[in-house]
Amino acid sequence: MSAMVDHLIAEILSLNVKLLACHARLEASTDSEALHDLRTTVRRLRSVLRPLRGLPGMDQVEEAAKGVGDLTTPLRDMQVLAAFLTTQGLDQAARRRVEYLDSACPKVATSAELNRLFGVLDQLPSFLRAQQRHGLLKKLRQRIEKRMDKQWKKLREAMADPAHDRHRLRLLIKRVRYSGEAYPELSHQPKGMQKRLKSAQSALGDWHDHLQWLAQAGQQSDLASCVAGWELGILRAEEKSDKALDQLAQACFGDAPAH
Repeated sequence: MSAMVDHLIAEILSLNVKLLACHARLEASTDSEALHDLRTTVRRLRSVLRPLRGLPGMDQVEEAAKGVGDLTTPLRDMQVLAAFLTTQGLDQAARRRVEYLDSACPKVATSAELNRLFGVLDQLPSFLRAQQRHGLLKKLRQRIEKRMDKQWKKLREAMADPAHDRHRLRLLIKRVRYSGEAYPELSHQPKGMQKRLKSAQSALGDWHDHLQWLAQAGQQSDLASCVAGWELGILRAEEKSDKALDQLAQACFGDAPAH
């Protein structure tokens, strides 16, 4: 049990260091990937801590991490859109968004949401040690395995549903994938499963981007010229995501869900 708690705290400390590096990059505006790396690290942190839900004080950590995610989601969506517009030669539309991002992204570094997350993370290792001393982290390994098994069950059920919700599937795949990365020795995944999860997540992400862009096009006139291409693109993204989900389903339980 002590080894499992040691692993957990080591993961938290490592992710905190990565968050601090992302914070420095955002503050100095050194590169456009700082925001993406910050979000990815926060997602990994939430995956590491998800099995601890229900323990005293963990809701506060989860809420702080969720706050950073909610703050940065619109900015990351805009970054992806701006990059696409650049590839299409729509430089003016891209530039307008990049200029906004150049101002908004550094503000994340000084935001109340990120400062709150750093505050709870600074206290978390000693807080977990105190819980360990009071016997609250007994059977931690079993707790984590049970949570991961539950995540897999939800994903399998969702994939087997002919009327599956792509939004929910994308979320469930993320949870399973990041949990597997956080606790590889407890995931019990077949070889190559993480690769299939990543492929399905990427395909669903492409579909999600097109869905978001089409919604924005109804409100932002400088996107009007992209609508026809996006309407075709979302159909292709649906086909691609269905194929990736079929491959994932075959790896999970040997057959493909109906579409």
